[in-house]
Amino acid sequence: MKTIEIQGSLRKELGKKSSKKIRKSGMVPCVIYGGDENIHFQAHENSFKNLVYTHNAHLVKLDLDGKEMKVVLKDIQFHPVTDRILHADFMQVFDDKPVVISLPVKITGESVGVKAGGKLRVKRRHLKVKGLVADIPDEIVIDITDVKINHSVKVGDLSFERLELLDPKITTILTVATSRVAQKAEEGETAGAETAEAAQTTETPSEK
Repeated sequence: MKTIEIQGSLRKELGKKSSKKIRKSGMVPCVIYGGDENIHFQAHENSFKNLVYTHNAHLVKLDLDGKEMKVVLKDIQFHPVTDRILHADFMQVFDDKPVVISLPVKITGESVGVKAGGKLRVKRRHLKVKGLVADIPDEIVIDITDVKINHSVKVGDLSFERLELLDPKITTILTVATSRVAQKAEEGETAGAETAEAAQTTETPSEK
């Protein structure tokens, strides 16, 4: 999992008034959970660009007044009108303890079903996983080469070494649905087969 660095400073004051003052100065009030105690800090809103405005998951190397720690983003709140970041929640992670994080799904390969005219429909863009930080990849890669029309890939179909998938096994990630093109082609093949069969049954043997 890719790592980005963010510098912040511990908050000396808490409360709504303090948070409002922080936001006016271009900073974002944040909280870290998962350690011995919750840690309140602030970081400049520009620090979040590579973390928030991307589909990829990242490990954050956080520098708080010279003290470093590893965290992952758990939740973030935006202003409903301006879309500016209002607040961010982080979870502290440790090398020897599993972490739960949402990873993006990456589709690779060209489905035989799509080649036959089917329509690829991706229903889940992210999957929740659990594992040690060192074992968590940048994304969940799914090869759809062998997926036929009317077939799907579910969470239960996937397996990764040293990584646990937390979504229900019956959850559909993607499916290749029948399209009009594929349906017409299938109907044409069926009609052709039926015509040939009918012609064969109506043939009469020649008299000797």
